[in-house]
Amino acid sequence: MKKSSLSLLALAGVQPYKLKKDEEYMSDEQRVHFKKILDAWHEQIITDSSSTVERMQDADNFADPSDRATQEEEFSLELRTRDRERRLLKKIEHTLKKLDTDDFGYCDSCGEEIGLRRLEARPTADLCIDCKTLAEIREKQMMA
Repeated sequence: MKKSSLSLLALAGVQPYKLKKDEEYMSDEQRVHFKKILDAWHEQIITDSSSTVERMQDADNFADPSDRATQEEEFSLELRTRDRERRLLKKIEHTLKKLDTDDFGYCDSCGEEIGLRRLEARPTADLCIDCKTLAEIREKQMMA
């Protein structure tokens, strides 16, 4: 499992899901597991965003142009990160809705199971690995 997926699990305070014998895919326990992960991820992004706003409001107004430029560059990088996270928030919220409608865990393209390990690595995944691979190949061909 990738380090990023381990950090998501740690953030949510959960261990990797252990499949029980003869357990049906996307059982209630599995959905609760992923809801915890998605809720924790969502909350972390909101918290980080709030701290960014506070830091920017409390920022020093440096007299030295070099210090001011450094601070502005740091803010610029942080705002770009927050913008990516804003888009990720929308994806998390969309995924949480899919959990409520029992569409979570199934490929949007072919309808097959995405798989527990893939979902733990990327809880917002909406394509199985085969369809995602094909989509990436098509994307590369379009760019060439």
